[in-house]
Amino acid sequence: MVKITRYKKEDLETYCLGATVSMEYLNIRPEKVSRVYLHSAFHESETKDKIEKICSARGIPVEVNDKAFSILSQKENCFVIAVVRKYKCELDKNASHVVLVNPSNAGNAGTIIRSATGFGVPNIAIIRPAVDFFDPKVIRASMGALSRVNFKYYNSFEEYEQTDGAGTRYFYPFMLDGSKLLHEVTIQEPFSLIMGNEATGLPSSFAEVGQPVRIEHGNGIDSLNLPIATSIGLYEATKGRFGRV
Repeated sequence: MVKITRYKKEDLETYCLGATVSMEYLNIRPEKVSRVYLHSAFHESETKDKIEKICSARGIPVEVNDKAFSILSQKENCFVIAVVRKYKCELDKNASHVVLVNPSNAGNAGTIIRSATGFGVPNIAIIRPAVDFFDPKVIRASMGALSRVNFKYYNSFEEYEQTDGAGTRYFYPFMLDGSKLLHEVTIQEPFSLIMGNEATGLPSSFAEVGQPVRIEHGNGIDSLNLPIATSIGLYEATKGRFGRV
């Protein structure tokens, strides 16, 4: 019998809380899903049928287990939990990247993952210390988009710069005292959009990295929050890439 315990960073597995989030992993990385728990009150027959069909084809155990939900989820509207084996990713060295320096908030991290996916930049470098991307709170905030990105941790920005950030690459640190306004800069590919910690931003040393930029806004606030700033940067970097269908 599998013992069910709340998530800890050192665990070998994590949890997708919710039907939508679980479906993302079942569709995108089904080989990483070890089992699925269903709540007895889950009555969405179409979604349930899809889950059971995928799991049957992949040999993934499905179990109705209300106790699992009382242990793992505090959300009343959570009726599906997918258990996911942790895995390692490699970044595409030739692609553009989002670089997060010491991100600390799970909700912010999940929102950034979702934005990076939406803007077609599914490679995220994370500089330690940093939030755990496998935390169920991150996965839920990303709406399962974590399944669609490559992410990798580095002990320092220099480590990233010398490995997956090496070669012909254009660095754009986002700083309040950036030397150029974002809309005045033509972002070249492959780019690395470098974002700092939610509370402290980037260290002053990043003023010497690539082309520092800042996002213009009114004086009613001192700064934009991290997910919004990252999304604006991603839009500016990729605008025109997505035509009307």
